[in-house]
Amino acid sequence: MKRIKVLVAMSGGVDSSVAAALLKKKAEVSGVFLKLFSSKDFQESEKKARKIAGILKIPFFVLDLRKEFKKEIIDSFLLELKRGKTPNPCVLCNDRIKFGILFEKIKKIGMDFDFIASGHYVRKVRSKSVDKLVQAKDKTKDQSYFLWRLKQKQLEKLLFPIGNYTKKEVKRLGKDFGLPLFSRESQEICFIQKDLDYFLRKHLGIKKGDIINQGKIISKHNGLWFYTIGQRKSIGLAGGPYYVLDKEIKKNNLIVAKDQKKLYKKELSLNKVNWISGKPELPLKAKVKIRYRQKAFLALIKDKKIEFEKPQKAITAGQSAVFYKGKQVLGGGIIA
Repeated sequence: MKRIKVLVAMSGGVDSSVAAALLKKKAEVSGVFLKLFSSKDFQESEKKARKIAGILKIPFFVLDLRKEFKKEIIDSFLLELKRGKTPNPCVLCNDRIKFGILFEKIKKIGMDFDFIASGHYVRKVRSKSVDKLVQAKDKTKDQSYFLWRLKQKQLEKLLFPIGNYTKKEVKRLGKDFGLPLFSRESQEICFIQKDLDYFLRKHLGIKKGDIINQGKIISKHNGLWFYTIGQRKSIGLAGGPYYVLDKEIKKNNLIVAKDQKKLYKKELSLNKVNWISGKPELPLKAKVKIRYRQKAFLALIKDKKIEFEKPQKAITAGQSAVFYKGKQVLGGGIIA
């Protein structure tokens, strides 16, 4: 019987390394490292991924996607910030780069694989000829929030080997496989090398405007892109705390308030809605998560509009609203 051929996206970390090792037991595995950005971190990660592939004795190659990554992810991130949004580049990267352009590139160079696998903490379940995206066994590591943009066509070609394991179990498996467990500092956004403030000053500069509280100008800001809705720290106002309530893009005004209650809203509207396993009958009651590190709350989904049962704090344009029914990820949209 012919063994399936799987291409594993390897980052040099323990998760994707264990994913490759687990698959090697039952498939013909190759590793690929995606070079997305020119930095020491990416150079080190490439070396580690190459070393792991050598230990596992699997073919390994590097795909240079820096040009595509800059256009699709970095430029898009900066454009959305200029528009007053707070985008999530990891969501876009998974859709457009890791499970988008990667598919296109390997097809273009004539490489033949049955599946692409990654070290994401998430699961795929097939039911009635439909693939469903399901939360990982390890709730603290679950990454389903970042994958709501997957289409059925993509999902049917994907494997998530570590979704049924906890992080602790994955580390133990790494030791059992004889893999060096490289410690990697977690980066929130991989292309921001120093800190976000430095990155924004470098790429977007300074654009001073008024900070307004209750209709009165109380100070100046350096650019609306330095702030996000609900932000309390680093506003630089005496007599606080103040919270960022809104951004008036055309007037270049930052609206702040002392009363946290003003941050709570029950409704939001969406753009670019995606249903992973087919659009259900609407309106639909489901749980909705508006931030990665937040609980999902019960809401009524009316296509491009969501009504929460309880008011939500700091609903932020540009972030993702992700829909859950039990452990299944139904889909999501970009908060408008």
